[in-house]
Amino acid sequence: MTSDITPFGQGIYAVDSAFGRPHLDAVHLIVHEGRAALVDTAVNSGVPHVLAALAELGIAREAVDYVVLTHVHLDHAGGAGALMRELPNAKLTVHPRGARHMIDPGKLTLATYAVYGEAKARAMYGDIVPVPQERVIETPDGATLELAGRELLFLDTPGHARHHVCIRDALTGHFFTGDTFGFIFRELDAGGRRHAFPTLTPSQLDPAELHRSIDRIMSFGPEAVYATHYGQARETPRLAADLHRLIDAQVDVALRVRDAGEQRKRFVMEGIAAIVEAEARRQGWPLQGRAALDYFAADIELNAQGLEAWLNSLSS
Repeated sequence: MTSDITPFGQGIYAVDSAFGRPHLDAVHLIVHEGRAALVDTAVNSGVPHVLAALAELGIAREAVDYVVLTHVHLDHAGGAGALMRELPNAKLTVHPRGARHMIDPGKLTLATYAVYGEAKARAMYGDIVPVPQERVIETPDGATLELAGRELLFLDTPGHARHHVCIRDALTGHFFTGDTFGFIFRELDAGGRRHAFPTLTPSQLDPAELHRSIDRIMSFGPEAVYATHYGQARETPRLAADLHRLIDAQVDVALRVRDAGEQRKRFVMEGIAAIVEAEARRQGWPLQGRAALDYFAADIELNAQGLEAWLNSLSS
């Protein structure tokens, strides 16, 4: 198997997990002084691609010290248990709120079924393999780990999910941002620029917290971020400003139709679709009009679900 590996310099790579479509779901690799860490795992079907990438780069499986999870949504963590079986010396790091779901993934699996339906979830993610408790390290806010002397700092970054961390690499000052910095899909690249769009989870969305988490990352002045969807992006102040604007635009759509009853979700989806079309025009994406809407169809649905859940939480 030949893997799709993108090198970014200073020991950082993106490995395409081949989940869904090319360049949708990255597993990032950090290599330093002969040791390695993986950031996020994608799903079970991505494990062979990760192992092939390690082999292509000449990294022994025994040299992987950490498998680092930004959060436990299955497109980020679904392959963790299966991957850990192949990495004998690795420890799994995870937010304290997510640790129990890696050790006993039953509730996480049921929550995923609730979003996608059991048949679709099984087809997408397979069976989730538990991780032995003794191999799990919890990483609360401010925790640090060293990869052969290269410090990784963990920040609690809720908003997308309450079990989300972002990781600062001390050598570069760059951040691995999971979903906090949104989607940065390569198909949206235009004019030598990358473009971000928020991802608003169906279960634990908190827009105010998401704004604060983005601002907290930016307080460190990172020159680059690494999004699981997908890869490295620079010009971080511009991207952060776009994310803030687009979060607010989608929240405004939801609040305007808060009392629309059974039609509310449809109205929210229509509003998000209009935002996608407008952003495509504004940024000059290669995908315009119907092509942009088709590309974002699943994410419009998920963002609408997230906003619906958030609206419901305001009334509870």
